Amino acid sequence: MRKANFYQKSGATFAFNPWDLLALVIILGFFVLLAYGATQMSKPFDIGVQQTISLNPLNLPLYGLQSVLRMLIALSLALVFTLLIGTLAAKNKHAERIIVPAIDILQSVPVLGYLSITVSGFIALFPGSLWGPEMCCIFVLFTAQVWNMTLGFYQSLKIIPYDLIEASRMFNLNPWQRFWRIEVPFAMPNLLWNMMMSMSQSWVFLVFNEAIQVAKQNIKLPGIGSYIFVALQKADIHAIVYAIIAMFVIIFLYDQLMFRPLLKWAEKFKADKMPDEKPNRAWFTSLLQRAQLIRYFGNIISKLGDAFINIRFSQETYLEKHQPKVSWLNKTLTITFYTVIIAVLLIAAFLFVRFIFSTLSWANLWHVFLLTLASALRVVATILISSLVWVPVGVWIGRNNKLAKLAQPIVQFCAAFPANLIYPLAILLILKYHFSINIWSTALIIMGAQWYILFNVIAGTSTMPKEIYYAARNFDVKGWLWWKRVVIPGIFPYYVTGAITAAGGAWNLTIVAELLHWGSHTLSAFGIGAYITHYTNIGDFHRIALGIGMMCLFVLLFNWLVWRPLYNLAETRFRIN
Repeated sequence: MRKANFYQKSGATFAFNPWDLLALVIILGFFVLLAYGATQMSKPFDIGVQQTISLNPLNLPLYGLQSVLRMLIALSLALVFTLLIGTLAAKNKHAERIIVPAIDILQSVPVLGYLSITVSGFIALFPGSLWGPEMCCIFVLFTAQVWNMTLGFYQSLKIIPYDLIEASRMFNLNPWQRFWRIEVPFAMPNLLWNMMMSMSQSWVFLVFNEAIQVAKQNIKLPGIGSYIFVALQKADIHAIVYAIIAMFVIIFLYDQLMFRPLLKWAEKFKADKMPDEKPNRAWFTSLLQRAQLIRYFGNIISKLGDAFINIRFSQETYLEKHQPKVSWLNKTLTITFYTVIIAVLLIAAFLFVRFIFSTLSWANLWHVFLLTLASALRVVATILISSLVWVPVGVWIGRNNKLAKLAQPIVQFCAAFPANLIYPLAILLILKYHFSINIWSTALIIMGAQWYILFNVIAGTSTMPKEIYYAARNFDVKGWLWWKRVVIPGIFPYYVTGAITAAGGAWNLTIVAELLHWGSHTLSAFGIGAYITHYTNIGDFHRIALGIGMMCLFVLLFNWLVWRPLYNLAETRFRIN
């Protein structure tokens, strides 16, 4: 006779046990916190009314909840964007020619640029509600997260091994099934590491996103970013310490409850897992596996997911059946597409130039060019120094599975640690020892941008087929030859993605590192970041547009001269067949 606590439905039988209770408490508690945080976002809001941010550390749990909720919403939107746009860029050469350069530019546009353009629009969409500034903050967080995810996913799809492609053909998978069964699983490790990087970098720009200062408007959303902003204004070192502790706790929690289970789940997609390789452990995953009720609903969700993935479409498309008849149509559409794109770009460039020179002169253009050139030198120095330091470290971590599990939360915290919390110490040292802010601002940029390279190198090293390492060991390949023939070719595509996103992050960080504030002290470096920050606070949109436009021009030159050739090299020469 069955016990009373057994439940049977649709032929499935399970027993409710203590693990179910604990899992339900955690999951329901998570949703209750999300619901509470969402209610805080819909409070009334009036322009000009100052929101009070208390530096009492007892408020930090609520502030942390609201900040994480914004980042998770933005991350969800970034994931959807990545799957759509990254796939389109990888599958369509015409879209690729537009999307990849556009992402290179967009990831380099400072967050203040997005804020200055969107804040008024979002407030107008939600009059009298805090949803306006909240949506603006979420959108800017989205722009801080999405570009490296999209580039990483795009790069993974471009280097899928040919044997996996042949396997999909042998199993007669249609494009929809091939995407979910082959392409997404292959890209999953790199995507997860870039998601972790995106969450970490959200913290760096949270101060600007939650403490919005555009055109002399001062809007502070409840959150850790606003807490840090007020602490920096008041030079309250104790509040800074409290914020650091709160960040450490929050990063630890979402690492344990979200990223470690995801990495554990992604292990099943490894095609080259060796018998002696120990699997990752995640206590929350083990808890869910022991909870019978959770497993029951998990099986239902798994079956729904399989039905979604296994939707079958016709293998032969209409264009394939009628290719000779519609080839002229394809050519006509292609020519029309590029004609429209070029026309739109020319019109936008004309309007942009006319807007700038309606009040500014050529002397302003030359000055901004020199400012951007100075910042470009700092960006180049950031890439070179970060590569020399973190490529060897990333390879070392990525090769050691046990070390990677230990280093993951540490690296996440270091990447998430807002570099501007170190800036007060930097200001004091610069003032005391009479250092040059024009030189040391590069070090401050490196502190925030270097992690893109480290995360991507770790992802690339950990996904390299283990047979390559074993073959190198059998042939006694060591020293520089090991780096030249084994490691560099294996991680090169991932490194290129990390370097591109690090360059974008470095351009973005110029707005933080080139203009420093601590209490009554202000230090300004010669660079485009300080220029944009200064005129954004004033509300001079002509100079803001000139600064961002010149920065985008430099980014385009970098893309054409450096990144595009390196991407082509990664796709052709360093692709694992």
